Amino acid sequence: MKGFLLFNFLILLFMSLLCGLGVSKECTNIPTQLSSHTFRYELLSSNNETWKEEVFAHYHLIPTDDSAWSNLLPRKILKEEDEFDWAVTYRKMKRTLQSSGQFLKEVSLHNVRLDSSSIQWRAQQTNLEYLLMLDVDRLVWSFRKTAGLPTPGTAYGGWEAPDCELRGHFVGHYLSASAHMWASTHNFTLQKKMSAVVSALSACQEKIGSGYLSAFPSELFDRFEAIKPVWAPYYTIHKILAGLLDQYTFADDAQSLKIVKWMVEYFYNRVQKVIFQYSIERHFLSLNEETGGMNDVLYRLFSITGDPKHLILAHLFDKPCFLGLLAVQADDISGFHANTHIPVVIGSQMRYEVTGDTLYKEIGTFFMDIVNSSHSYATGGTSVSEFWSDPKRLASTLSTENEESCTTYNMLKVSRHLFRWTKEMAYADYYERALTNGVLGIQRGTEPGVMIYMLPQRPGSSKARSYHGWGTQFDSFWCCYGTGIESFSKLGDSIYFEEEGETPGLYVVQYVSSSLDWKIGQMVLNLKADPVVSWDPYLRVTFTFSPNEGASQQSTLNFRIPIWTNSDGAKATLNAQSLSVPAPGSFLSITRKWSNSDKFSLQLPLSLRTEAIKDDRSEYASVQAILYGPYLLAGHTSGAWNIDSGSANSFSDWITPIPATHNNNLVSFTQQSGDSAFVLTNSNQTITMEKLPESGTDASVYATFRLISNASSSSELSTTEVCLGNYVMLEPFDLPGMVLVQQGEDGIAIANSDGGDGSSIFRLVSGLDGKNGTISLESVSHENCYVFSGADYKAGTSLKLTCNTESSDIHQGASFIMSKGLSEYHPISFVAKGGKRNYVLEPLMSFRDESYTIYFNILGRNQKT
Repeated sequence: MKGFLLFNFLILLFMSLLCGLGVSKECTNIPTQLSSHTFRYELLSSNNETWKEEVFAHYHLIPTDDSAWSNLLPRKILKEEDEFDWAVTYRKMKRTLQSSGQFLKEVSLHNVRLDSSSIQWRAQQTNLEYLLMLDVDRLVWSFRKTAGLPTPGTAYGGWEAPDCELRGHFVGHYLSASAHMWASTHNFTLQKKMSAVVSALSACQEKIGSGYLSAFPSELFDRFEAIKPVWAPYYTIHKILAGLLDQYTFADDAQSLKIVKWMVEYFYNRVQKVIFQYSIERHFLSLNEETGGMNDVLYRLFSITGDPKHLILAHLFDKPCFLGLLAVQADDISGFHANTHIPVVIGSQMRYEVTGDTLYKEIGTFFMDIVNSSHSYATGGTSVSEFWSDPKRLASTLSTENEESCTTYNMLKVSRHLFRWTKEMAYADYYERALTNGVLGIQRGTEPGVMIYMLPQRPGSSKARSYHGWGTQFDSFWCCYGTGIESFSKLGDSIYFEEEGETPGLYVVQYVSSSLDWKIGQMVLNLKADPVVSWDPYLRVTFTFSPNEGASQQSTLNFRIPIWTNSDGAKATLNAQSLSVPAPGSFLSITRKWSNSDKFSLQLPLSLRTEAIKDDRSEYASVQAILYGPYLLAGHTSGAWNIDSGSANSFSDWITPIPATHNNNLVSFTQQSGDSAFVLTNSNQTITMEKLPESGTDASVYATFRLISNASSSSELSTTEVCLGNYVMLEPFDLPGMVLVQQGEDGIAIANSDGGDGSSIFRLVSGLDGKNGTISLESVSHENCYVFSGADYKAGTSLKLTCNTESSDIHQGASFIMSKGLSEYHPISFVAKGGKRNYVLEPLMSFRDESYTIYFNILGRNQKT
């Protein structure tokens, strides 16, 4: 009987594909607001039942069959006479199952170790600390509740709270992240913790007894199948399945695969029942709710099991009305919820790898092309408020809600597949750009478990002041927390790729300090990348080799020459012998039998360049980002974004490196009053005393100044002993070229210059309070007058000059502790000069709470620069 049902199910699926799936419905929720995770969480958390009824009254509107077919067509480019071709496209979707060919292979994460000198290692270590902080009982609390098992401890909050319909999704991410982290570090404490989670989930599944496993009851799937309001239950199931499959793949946990197969059996029967009881139309209609990467994880499972039911179910979670747009190469993704549909594309890529159906290779290629050319920002990220906007109209979308982190995580997967298939450099460069600028900066420094949801793009934006701001360790668990912990657990997975053959090949794609135990190459390769800085414009990497004892075979190493570099100044040496370096966008290939004495070095020039925003309207041609090699530079700013570079013919005319020595001259001036500390601060170009801020904030930037002196000892002026007696100017950290000046009779402010009257020059003298370690700032233009804060010590008190040196209040208010600056320049830092103000430029990934701008309105520059 089961065989008969399976046969009929296959026939039904095949016929539906032959018929073009013409009865499928719309490709997005109506209203599309419901696709937004942010909107959905607010709606379901609200007590406003009228609002809920109004929104859900339009949930999955069902058009007539004719209008459904019309909606299936690309909305912009197809003409009426093209409808037949549209149907033919779908008739070709089912093809003979066959291998898709030879691709570059991923080297095992178990064999890659990041070096502690790299920023990637630091990010990985911060993430490891967070994974170890999370408690097993709290993670699985809702799973046990659903299964009717005892629930020790308390559930986590946020999107894992017991009343959140998406609960359980983060646990799936945790399983994936911990599996990758185990492979990356072999941390045995983490291994015990992740194994405990798997065992707890297995116990829940056994208790339920049907194969079902989730943190919420199956009633949510009843609502899903009845086209009633529900928040994406298959999205969560995908995360759980993917996490368990990663536990099997990376941690050899056989129990995980057993759980997965039983879960899939349950959902196979469930989907089959919907199709037989209603129609395949009903099933595809339900897919307008977000289902994550169900097709992707099921194709992965099929590649392991070979079970045809897993392949069938994977096909049924493809989304033909979206993939069909891409199949006919229609750039019609505007208005779609980005993170609903990128995983579907990733699944289609797995379909190509599993079945050899080249249609799905073309779908992935076209999708990447249109996102890159029309919908992505300089970071490599995409989306605004979780949705795709109109193509090549991005200048109008710059806001605090750009670039959902989940989308960047998933676009990396898309590009990674394409690079493995094609070896095309554009995909490797995209991966590096998006990882460097769109992922590495979503952590808040080295604080475990503090990450962002969105990466803002609006001038004057701050990661801290986007809609969600920084998350918390135990009460956020947004979708981007889940993808975040995954991203930081597998930072070694796209540095190296390998190619089997009589002469095995290795492709070095990212220059991240690390070591690789290359099994098929029979050697250990060590990669050391020198830290990149602004004042020495080269990326320098060195490779050394340790062949296995008795190794005798040759191998080919292929070194990426990125698109962002240039040939002038590029150098490669093998054992001190110079090699020819191919043009950017190529691989430098070397075939030999490698030995312990071999040393290969590569020097790649880093240069500045501007990149216009993806907007084809002429009035936005001047809106551009500034990059240095793979690093996107952001400018410290509260919202200004204009640069008038005049007639500059080269970048060196208006963008100059900040020397390393400048950090020695960064200082802050503080005063103590009881238990409170106050600091001299540039408050909108007026000098005030403010409460001592935390590092990494705008306030710490505004409370940092560079001492400028003509003294011979000016290379290091940050200690009181060295500075006493020197004549200095004070330049605000974020306003290079401007200085602190005396203004009027007694005011202190920030200006472009002192007008030649010496009002910007101060002499550093011993503090008037007579205490060791304090200094006072004496005005040169007004001898015996000193910068004075007052004696009331209230935040916001304006500073002024005072010449009455007899009062004890003045002695105290004119004496400061000068210490190392609260902020410091990043090793990659520049000054961009032009117009009314200059900007300090630093890599976007280095920003925490500071305001910044990514895009500048660059005026007057020779566009050939």
